[in-house]
Formats: sequence, structure tokens, C-alpha cells
Amino acid sequence: MFSKPAFTLSQQVEQLQERGLIIKHPRIAEKYLINISYYRLGEYWYVMQSDKEKHIFKPNSKFEDAIALYNFDAELRLLLFDVIEKIEISLRTKLIYYLSHESDPWWFQNFELFNDCKALVKTLSNLEEEITRTKDESIKKHLKKHKDDGRFPPAWKSLEQTSFGALSKLYGNLKNGVKAKNDIAKDFGAVNHTYLPSWLQSIAQIRNFCAHHSRLWNRNLPGTVKLLPKPPNSWILDPLNVPKQHEFSKLYVHMCLMRYMLNTILPKNEFANKLNALFVKYPNVDPNALGMKPNWQNEPLWK
Repeated sequence: MFSKPAFTLSQQVEQLQERGLIIKHPRIAEKYLINISYYRLGEYWYVMQSDKEKHIFKPNSKFEDAIALYNFDAELRLLLFDVIEKIEISLRTKLIYYLSHESDPWWFQNFELFNDCKALVKTLSNLEEEITRTKDESIKKHLKKHKDDGRFPPAWKSLEQTSFGALSKLYGNLKNGVKAKNDIAKDFGAVNHTYLPSWLQSIAQIRNFCAHHSRLWNRNLPGTVKLLPKPPNSWILDPLNVPKQHEFSKLYVHMCLMRYMLNTILPKNEFANKLNALFVKYPNVDPNALGMKPNWQNEPLWK
């Protein structure tokens, strides 16, 4: 049975010091610990420990370095959340536009367009919940005005209520014969429907980490992605700098795909400059923890 008692702030600081973590200002450390928590910060000082079982720190390990890592990670999440927002809005717009014209404004309820009916039922069930509890005035007015219409509001209203994850599932579930599936992939520079679903799935997972304030620095990301052999738009010129399969668990390849997609939406974006500025601001952060490649800034993708 678990038997550890809860520690006071001063006990937490004392324990860290006993284990070898240098804390110059214990009262300031307590201030951090009451606002962030020992357990959450532990994800950042874990790599500083030489003995992971007894939690003994390596020589010269500093509390302020763990805080710097935490702050870097927080700013990185904000940066990626901003990038993902633009991709999400673009994906939503393209789905609504292309499919409403190819089929009709209720295409997302048309089971003939999708491969997995059970998955679509689940997506529609979640969408119904979102629409039921929304406070969006346009949805409320639509439901009141068309109360005898058993369908969802049209795509341009309904899909504004759903998540990036649901949008990526809708796209991935479309049958390959649906023309819009390729049209959307081409818009994002993905050539065809073969590659884009894996990109969207990985970005949706990262978006969830950002939304729940979870650590991205030094995290092994789940899932994998399919890379284009010959991307039509600016990509990575040096073959040695293209992430390999075993490196797909690191954040870098996923940020490359975000940048690649963002360049189709907003060609003159500041993603590269802001990302580079983060590494300059926090020089103690090891870029290898994110899988960054040497001189990544000089690749055509990031210029």
C-alpha cells in the first residue's frame, strides 16, 4: 500500500537539498512549489538525477535550471498552440467548403462517404453533445427556427463546435474516392490523401498536450507519421537532417510538419524566428531533447 505522507513546502525543499539539488533561495523555491507543484516540476529535474531510484542529483544540479526548463516548455506550448490554431481553422474551413460543394452541407452525416460507420457514429454523438450544450447564438437560433428539421445544423455551423481531433478523424475516415480528400491534401502540400491523416493525428495529440499544459520537452510522443519522399514545397535539403523512423517520437519532426502546413496557410509566418528565439532565451535547454537537427534554421523549410 502507498504510505508516503504529504510534505510541507519546507520539507519538499529540504528533501531536494538533501538529494543534492542546489537551491540558493529556499523561500523563492517554496513560492514556485506552491504554484506549480513538486510532482509537475519533477518531470523537469528528473534528467538531472544520477540515481533515478533514490532520486540523487548529479553534481551542480540547480533548482533554477529546472525552472528554466519548465518556463521554456510553457512558452513552447503557447507557440505551438498558436501554430496549431491556424492549421485547425484552415482544416475546418477546407472540410466545410470542399465537401459541402462536392456533396451537400450535411455531408458529415452521410455514411456513404465514410469507411468506418462506428467511428462516424461516435464522432456524431460527440458533436451532438457539443451542440446541445453550446451557448453559440447562431446554433441556438438555427435550432429554434428549424426545430422540425431532424438534421444537425449545416456543416459551416455544426463543425465550428467540434475539436481538432474530431476534424482529423472526419478527414481520415473519408473514403479515398471522395475528391475533396485529395483536394485538401494538395492544399496542404501533402500531394494526396496517403500522408495527411497521419500528420493531422500527430498534431491533434500535440494540441491536447498543449491544451492540458502537459510537458512537451523531452517527451516521447505516441504514434508515427508518414513523410513525403519528394515534397512539392520547401522541405529539408540535407538528407541527413530528415528525421528517421526511430526519431519520430521526438517533437522536431512534428514541428517540421506543422511548419510545412503553416507555410501553405501563411507563407510569411514567424514560427521559425519564434522557435529560434526560445532556444536563445533558454541556452541551458538541450535541443537534442526535442530531436532538433544541427543548423535546422538553415534548411529551406525553416527559412
